[in-house]
Amino acid sequence: MTMPTTTTGPRDSARFFSQPKVLITLATLCCLLWGSSYPAIKIGYALLGIAQNDIPSKLIFAGYRFVLAGLILLILAALTKKPLFNLNGRNAGQLMLLGFTQTAIQYVFFYIGLANTTGVRGSILNSTTTFFSVLLAHFIYQNDKISRRKAAGCLLGFAGVMVVNFGDGLLDFAFSLRGEGFIVIAAFVLSAASIYGKRISQGMDVMVMTGYQLGFGGVVLLAAGYTTGGTLSAFTPGSAALLGYLAVLSAVAFTLWSLLLKYNQVGRVTVFNFLVPVFGTALSAIWLNENIMELKNLVALVLVCSGIWMVTRLPQVRARYSNPAVALTDVPECSRSQS
Repeated sequence: MTMPTTTTGPRDSARFFSQPKVLITLATLCCLLWGSSYPAIKIGYALLGIAQNDIPSKLIFAGYRFVLAGLILLILAALTKKPLFNLNGRNAGQLMLLGFTQTAIQYVFFYIGLANTTGVRGSILNSTTTFFSVLLAHFIYQNDKISRRKAAGCLLGFAGVMVVNFGDGLLDFAFSLRGEGFIVIAAFVLSAASIYGKRISQGMDVMVMTGYQLGFGGVVLLAAGYTTGGTLSAFTPGSAALLGYLAVLSAVAFTLWSLLLKYNQVGRVTVFNFLVPVFGTALSAIWLNENIMELKNLVALVLVCSGIWMVTRLPQVRARYSNPAVALTDVPECSRSQS
């Protein structure tokens, strides 16, 4: 006896994920999850006894997180009967390259950088991903050139990055390559890898693509960490639960964000990116007892959020885009994929 199954067509999914209430709720949830990762990672370092300069162990910590996240997504993909093994050699090569860049390389810089700066600074600096994406898209996509508004937004955002790195005086610029520098490099790598991910997601299920790239990137991080002498030997129920939270965070946030991008115009979704540094700084202040009330932090946060709003805000959209079914088929291809 077989149980009847129900399927949801693309138009039904488009209607659901393009509803304003659904878009606002899920996009805000994604930003909250990503913002919470900044204090969670630093708390994980403390719980597992990972020293600030113990880079190999940090890579192992990151590797376990993304291997678990990838497995969660692939198991869900199998349970929902998605085409898990419908891959050819070209697809496998693309997924390996995406996992190596978007997960492994990006998080090598991110985890090391976050260990050498505060959670507040890290959340603000990592938001430069939006501005790098705008600059790269200008040279790659004919229909996504930089306008005056976008240029002004980028300038505001990078001004915020400058402000947050000032010390006690205007001439005291507190910036280290292995701290703030690595966070910015990670943001650039993520921007470039995301553009590549947009291309390959057109011929592949988003959940399957994300699961494989997270899993492969995690394996690379584990191999790099263990071969360079890293170890994690202080696991406790608390640290294991935190690692599980980070894995679920990645799996849920990446999948939901990708679905929102698939069924909405990119600008309608990415406008919520300004919430990531807001949540990141607030949660870092709460859980890490970091001082968010410094004037430079507040000024930097306002500048960065304003810049993100300016570069991602869409001009007035024609009424025909209010129909999800029309929007799904009429939005340019590069706008209907993972960010």
